[in-house]
Amino acid sequence: MNITLRQLRAFLAVARQQHFRRASESLHLSQPAVSRHIADLEGELGLRLFDRNTREVVPTEAGRYLESAIGRVLDELEGVLAHIHSEGERRRGKVHVASVPTLSASLMPPCIADCAQRYPELTIQLHDQAQTLVLDSVLGGEVDFGVAIDPPAGGEFDRELILRDPFVLVCRPDHPLARLDRVPWRRLQGQALVLLDYSSGSRRLIDHALASRGVQADIVQQTGHTLTAFRMVEAGLGISVSPALSPPPPTLVTRPLTPLEHRDVVLLKRRQRSLSPLATLVWERLRALAAG
Repeated sequence: MNITLRQLRAFLAVARQQHFRRASESLHLSQPAVSRHIADLEGELGLRLFDRNTREVVPTEAGRYLESAIGRVLDELEGVLAHIHSEGERRRGKVHVASVPTLSASLMPPCIADCAQRYPELTIQLHDQAQTLVLDSVLGGEVDFGVAIDPPAGGEFDRELILRDPFVLVCRPDHPLARLDRVPWRRLQGQALVLLDYSSGSRRLIDHALASRGVQADIVQQTGHTLTAFRMVEAGLGISVSPALSPPPPTLVTRPLTPLEHRDVVLLKRRQRSLSPLATLVWERLRALAAG
């Protein structure tokens, strides 16, 4: 049988109102349209659903049975469709994420591509910023959340550790340290270093790693971006210490630094502020990608 939801809704409205005009008003349809739906439904079923006279429309025995059964079914169906619609709305919109440059270039692109494939109606607006600006953007509510290097302890953020990113030595292939499989931190004593400046969340961690081993750093240049540091290393101005998530160009080599020192990559939001459902989707995808 070729029975439609419109026919069933029209039948249910007439059965409950027991009046074609009132039923058509409740459905925002014309009275002839409602009458046509009822006639088509009766034709498909091959039986009469209403007894009609000039004053009222009364369901037949078959009509009363159909009314009691179809009412429950349509109510359940409406709930299912409403749930599906809300899920669709949940995945439509824009999420603003602030991220430090090294993570903007490494962790964020696969996340944005993954979300674009999974949730085509979701847009991620990336704010590529220095660590201090990421923290300010999260606190100021300019973004939904941030991806940063774990800031000093404080009560302003809720944070979740998603990744531990080790530091590595970056140098030219002809540098003496490139011949080592692993480079102890103490071997950086007296070396010309090109490091990230203090706008980076990694710099204080690198300083601590050097100072804790008594290494007197000879810092010849400080830059705001790893790409600039790598270009200086290529030019022979020195060597660099970089997060492993920021691989250098193929003209340079990396060597693990021992003992292992790493930076904690965290997701940050304002303390005791709930994320929107859309932002929660992106947060969870970042967590999953980092774990993988």
